[in-house]
Amino acid sequence: MMAGSTLRKVKSRSWKKQRHFRLLEDGMTIWYKSRWAGKGHSTFSVTEVEAVREGHQSEVLLSIAEEFSADLCFTLVFHGRQGNLDLVAESPEEAQAWIQGVRKLIHRAQTMDEKERLDQWVWDWFQKADKNKDGKMNFKEVRKLLKMMNVEMNEEHALHLFTMADKSQSGSLEIEQFVHFYKILTQRDEVWKVFQDYSGDGEKLMLEELENFLRVEQQEGEQSAQHAQELIDSYEPSESAKKEGAMSLDGFQMYLCSQQGSIFKPEHRDLYQDMSQPLSHYFISSSHNTYLLENQLRGQSSLEAYIQALKRGCRCVEVDCWDGSDGEPVVYHGHTLTSKIVFKDVISTIKEYAFKVGSKVTVSPIQHCNCSLTKKIGGFEDCLDETMTDEVSDEEDIANDLRERREIISKSKLSRQLSDLVVYCKSVHFHGFDHARLHAKCYEMSSFSESKAKRLAKEAGTEFVQYNTRQLCRIYPSGLRTDSSNYNPQDMWNVGCQIVALNFQTAGLEMDLNDGLFRQNHCCGYVLKHDFMRDGNTQFTPEKPEERKDYRPLRLSIQVISGQQLPKVNQKEGSIVDPLVRVEIYGVPQDQAKEETSHINNNGFNPVWNETLNFIIHTPELALVRFVVEDYDKASRNDFIGQFTLPFTCIQAGYRHIHLLSKDGTAIPPASIFVNVSITELT
Repeated sequence: MMAGSTLRKVKSRSWKKQRHFRLLEDGMTIWYKSRWAGKGHSTFSVTEVEAVREGHQSEVLLSIAEEFSADLCFTLVFHGRQGNLDLVAESPEEAQAWIQGVRKLIHRAQTMDEKERLDQWVWDWFQKADKNKDGKMNFKEVRKLLKMMNVEMNEEHALHLFTMADKSQSGSLEIEQFVHFYKILTQRDEVWKVFQDYSGDGEKLMLEELENFLRVEQQEGEQSAQHAQELIDSYEPSESAKKEGAMSLDGFQMYLCSQQGSIFKPEHRDLYQDMSQPLSHYFISSSHNTYLLENQLRGQSSLEAYIQALKRGCRCVEVDCWDGSDGEPVVYHGHTLTSKIVFKDVISTIKEYAFKVGSKVTVSPIQHCNCSLTKKIGGFEDCLDETMTDEVSDEEDIANDLRERREIISKSKLSRQLSDLVVYCKSVHFHGFDHARLHAKCYEMSSFSESKAKRLAKEAGTEFVQYNTRQLCRIYPSGLRTDSSNYNPQDMWNVGCQIVALNFQTAGLEMDLNDGLFRQNHCCGYVLKHDFMRDGNTQFTPEKPEERKDYRPLRLSIQVISGQQLPKVNQKEGSIVDPLVRVEIYGVPQDQAKEETSHINNNGFNPVWNETLNFIIHTPELALVRFVVEDYDKASRNDFIGQFTLPFTCIQAGYRHIHLLSKDGTAIPPASIFVNVSITELT
């Protein structure tokens, strides 16, 4: 890879250009250029690549399948909304060298420990700042670096830091000196203060002192002694301190910045819930018109939309089937100008990616085909072979052991050929709660528009919750949302609706909430509803949570302390952000709340707020907490910087870091905010 290869970059059947690709010396950057481009070239970091797909696994590569065999083709899939890179090698051996090589580099990047990640991040900044590529940085380059890092600093102070790092007094910094410069720049007084509060000598935390910190501040209880030793073993960089059973300030800061020190409970990242209950007892991550990448009228239909939704944990996908011009059924948004994809390719894609993150997947084939094509659609059982469920062993328990069974469940209506495949879920019209209580079967489900569901939730909240303990229901967006916008799913979860279908292609608050809810339980796409939402005789209504049995409101207090390395919103050289933090609560109506800090002028690198925001949570089991960082703008709407959303029940109390995500849910390390969280009973 370092020697380089000539690969074809493919954008369409008619656009296939040769480019020279090679891996740069840092082992993390891929460089490429046209042989006719002169000095012009492009680069991207391996950390930007989510996956490598072999063969014809994109519409572009499928379109040239007759010209180039599958063993020559591969696709680099990037995080977020960046377009994929479709490539064709000269030989199968060359294709495999790049496929396996990039995969190994991705794995290495994903398995770095905290110190390695930090070292890589520092190296990246050095590369960006070293404009003339001489392996050194002069003061002018350092000044530009500070702007790039979102730091506004007067020249005198910047020169002082530079001089402190320039031990050789050469007027420039090499990489080792730059690391020293970075450490000076990133000294965190707020972490040092917490460290000092528990350190006897101000230099280190002995095992007993660290244990005391974990018990008092992090509220860990009896397991704090064992955990203290584990943290020293995992995060302390000094071998002498390890032997002494102590943690230095560097180790302490590395722990606080790690996943164990994050606001999200580590044990809730694993598959920790009972997965053997009826499907109606789970919230199920669900998409609407899964095939679309854009709007509902002219947007592109794509296999990539299914892949991204399934990898994101979506467990209910929609397949909208229509007559194709060549005798093959196609998938698109009927009677619109959206593009079309072949039905059999969709089903093959679902089969390949359905079980990457979880078990059962519900496929909703909405078919509008004539009789002959409907038979072809019915034949997709052959394509899905062993993953299709053949029979229901127990009508009273249609979801027995979600953990073990890899099944594709079909939900359909209309044709006889398709109805033969409908094993678990049969679509029926909703005739009212009383009728459903008397006549509905456990495998029957009804669909509701967002407006009807909202009305029922408001007018008959308790009945809707009781209905959803027995029956599956699906909520879908209004037909007026032609821009693929989304409704707020929280209103539907408040009454126990399981399949709350959203437009996964549209980033924003609604998808943040969806990702936040399903971030727990190994991101498997199923979240077990709390017991009062599974009791068929429940009297809970979201409008009056205080009438629930075992009602126990909690006080949430969040001290927003500081921010770290917040990304720039405007990439202009002189632009520096003025960040503020807003905490938003979503849940039952009484829990909906927002509070925010003041903004900090001209500092996105290490802003300090030290402001406390307080909330009362009436139904903690349904609440989601969203942390948003914005760039304050007096004259117009604030610009989004980053966010992180999680269930209230997954919050770790104590001093915690919140690792921010971009608008489309991609990690933006090392951007974070540092908080101190307290959760107490309301007295």
